[in-house]
Amino acid sequence: MDVAIINSFIASVTDVMPQLGFGSIIIKNQLEKSKKIVASGIVLTLGIVGDKKGNVAYAIDTEGAKQIASIMMMGMPVDELDDMAKSAISELSNMLTANASINLSNEAITVDISPPTMLTGEDIELSMSKEQVMCVEFDIDGIKLEVNV
Repeated sequence: MDVAIINSFIASVTDVMPQLGFGSIIIKNQLEKSKKIVASGIVLTLGIVGDKKGNVAYAIDTEGAKQIASIMMMGMPVDELDDMAKSAISELSNMLTANASINLSNEAITVDISPPTMLTGEDIELSMSKEQVMCVEFDIDGIKLEVNV
């Protein structure tokens, strides 16, 4: 995988999350995966087209998604992932992917992104569009965010 692509997504997370009020963003792990992704909680997928083609999938456990939604909604308590909370989490995936696409454009790689698709549940299985998937696991103020590109 092109290093510029994964670095664009890493930079996106480390740039965007502090702007939303998160303090500690730590890369816990970087690994290569097969195209089959299995996650529980919330999975958001977005397509990428242009000079590079593929998709990105963000995975967050349900409790982490509630915490992120709460912070994005100015500290409003989020006891369940209602439509407002799901909208906030979807917007986060838009913000992260759009920021990564801007980072890619700075590397002379032009891409467009699709709107996010949200999946919820346990043991969600999805198949990425490419055989080789890079996964970066973040710890964001104690919340695990997995970015699969």
